[in-house]
Amino acid sequence: MKDLIFKGCGTAISTPFTDDGVNFEEFGKLLEFQITNNADAIIVCGTTGESSTMSTEEKKETIKFAIDKVGKKTKVIIGTGSNNTASAVEMSKFAEDAGADGLLVVTPYYNKTTNSGLIAHYSKIASSVDIPIIMYSVPSRTGVNIEPSVCKELSKIENIVAIKEASGNISQVAKIANLCGDDLYIYSGNDDQILPVLSLGGVGVISVLSNIMPKYTHDMVYNFFNGEIDKSKKMQLDVLDLINALFCEVNPIPVKYALNLMGYDFGIPRLPLVELSDSNKIKLENLMKKHKII
Repeated sequence: MKDLIFKGCGTAISTPFTDDGVNFEEFGKLLEFQITNNADAIIVCGTTGESSTMSTEEKKETIKFAIDKVGKKTKVIIGTGSNNTASAVEMSKFAEDAGADGLLVVTPYYNKTTNSGLIAHYSKIASSVDIPIIMYSVPSRTGVNIEPSVCKELSKIENIVAIKEASGNISQVAKIANLCGDDLYIYSGNDDQILPVLSLGGVGVISVLSNIMPKYTHDMVYNFFNGEIDKSKKMQLDVLDLINALFCEVNPIPVKYALNLMGYDFGIPRLPLVELSDSNKIKLENLMKKHKII
């Protein structure tokens, strides 16, 4: 059985920007909020962190800041994926040297690749570092799906330990679990499918919801692990309306607005993403009041 990077709730953390770069003061405040509210891991420079519009220097500064700020209080996992394998290798090495606990590596996007190419891509990255890797399958964004047979092949590599499964296809999750067993841990990549993935043997979630509700999301997962299935199910269903609101426009547009409502200064996303529409601002604010977040 492979070592587990984390079990429970990993927050795919948002990144606040100023006109000049990353707003580290506000970023530090959210990191502290995550630590004090039971986040089991923090994922930096992922999709929710808008890594695709960050410069290499900004990414490196953010990685260093997060690792130094968090210390050993919880796990820090760095998004280092790219559609350029050499760039992914370079950033993965940097994250390892900076002290990251693990890497989150999304499939190549735009240029895409074949199944053989996926195996070669992940194998090259894995051979360049010693720390554990979580593969990230989100075909709705990348146009590339990591099929169960590919998972099986890549699970043979010692430091490829898990997959963030965001295909939305529960049948595919079941096939991965069946084929790979203890050789590949599974994290839900969708907040509305935490319980279904856990029921198939998943070990947690990499979550957008936990930016604003880290303790709630952690407790939902651990209630399941502790055998309180009905309680966990109720928690999942009770926040479906809020989860849907957090994805009413492209992530992280809504969650950045939600963080602003909570008193953080996270601004608006970088172009080509834009500010949340006025009608959805009202809906999201009303739901946050309903759930007593604000």
